[in-house]
Amino acid sequence: MNTNHTIGMNIGYRKGTLVSGLLFFVALFLPFIKDGDHNRNMVGLLPKLLTADMRVTGKILYLAIPVLALVLLGVGIALFMRPSRKMAICYSIVAALETALTVFTLFSSKSLLDKAHVLEHKFMVSHFGFGFWIMLVCGFVTLFCAMRTAKVHPGYILLTILSVIWLFPITWIILTAFRAESGYYVGYFFPKGLTFNNFVQLFSDTSLIHFGKWWTNTLLVATCNCILTSLIVLMTAFSLSKTRFGGRMMLMKIMLIIGMFPGFMSMVAVYNILKGIGIAQTLGALILVNAAGAAMGYYIVKGFFDTIPKSLDEAALLDGATKWQVFTKITIPMSKPVIIYTVLTSFIGPWGDYIFPSMMLGDNQSQYTVALGLNWLTDFRRIDAYYTQFAAGALLISLPIVILFVALQRFYVEGMSGAVKG
Repeated sequence: MNTNHTIGMNIGYRKGTLVSGLLFFVALFLPFIKDGDHNRNMVGLLPKLLTADMRVTGKILYLAIPVLALVLLGVGIALFMRPSRKMAICYSIVAALETALTVFTLFSSKSLLDKAHVLEHKFMVSHFGFGFWIMLVCGFVTLFCAMRTAKVHPGYILLTILSVIWLFPITWIILTAFRAESGYYVGYFFPKGLTFNNFVQLFSDTSLIHFGKWWTNTLLVATCNCILTSLIVLMTAFSLSKTRFGGRMMLMKIMLIIGMFPGFMSMVAVYNILKGIGIAQTLGALILVNAAGAAMGYYIVKGFFDTIPKSLDEAALLDGATKWQVFTKITIPMSKPVIIYTVLTSFIGPWGDYIFPSMMLGDNQSQYTVALGLNWLTDFRRIDAYYTQFAAGALLISLPIVILFVALQRFYVEGMSGAVKG
């Protein structure tokens, strides 16, 4: 019998929970902040923080870390002495709170410590001592060991840790979009004031920001690319999947190899060709370039088409149907998931593309897409005055994609899974 496993838990990780919890507690007495020529640990800094002129929430934050560290250590000892699944779950909750507080401290210390005037200098992240970084690492390790003790799948643990990390930049850009204070860099995470004025200025300040025009240009390019690319990809995939002709395999290999090279390698040559025929720096040129290489993305759709029984095509052909009728009456109606996948990916591509538009459109601002326009706002001459408007624009440009993906996610996954089977 394996002694490392009991009903509902894996006690082999309980030593890890105890060691990591102990290290987290010890880190409280290691250098937490570099204050001039002195290093202050968390415990030594607490009296100064609690008596400083700072928000009560900040005092509670710094007080909660050592309190939870002590609780974490106590629960870890209890879990080591008398392992139980209920104890492991409690330990996971405490470890998650401790980890979240430590990560939040990373983002909020600048605002709290500067306002409290407890240091001799303005606080920067580089002033964190190695004790803080030990606490941060041990927090995640403790959370991992506790969840494994409770026999939680490692995939969920990884997703939990990554979600904590991913949510902070997303939260930052959302808060910046509603921030009332202007400026590129501020030393605090949460805005001092909230406003919708940043969104209003995107459409009202037309002397410099032509966001409405940029949005219209982007929608036009994305829609045209979506229609043309979807048609080309579907017809190419159908031809390669359902028909046999000389050189078919060689053509597929050549297209696959060429498709492995990044498109930006040919940008200069493509731009010179477009300039030579007189359509450079126009939205039409951008649409043409996107559609010209669409057939290279045939393989996902072809994999899905390969799963459709050929007997259906043969029966239709025997009844007198043409290849076009087989394509439109049989293949397309049975390929809804992969069609939605193709439409979605062909729309998303140009919606957020920056590399090709930056080369194709150059300095013709009337033809700018949103990606180019927002990047133009982040120039060093404008970024400090328009950074909050940039964040608002970034939030607006992401909403249609998020809504589309959430609404069509089921078909997106089905299209991918069908292609893999094929």
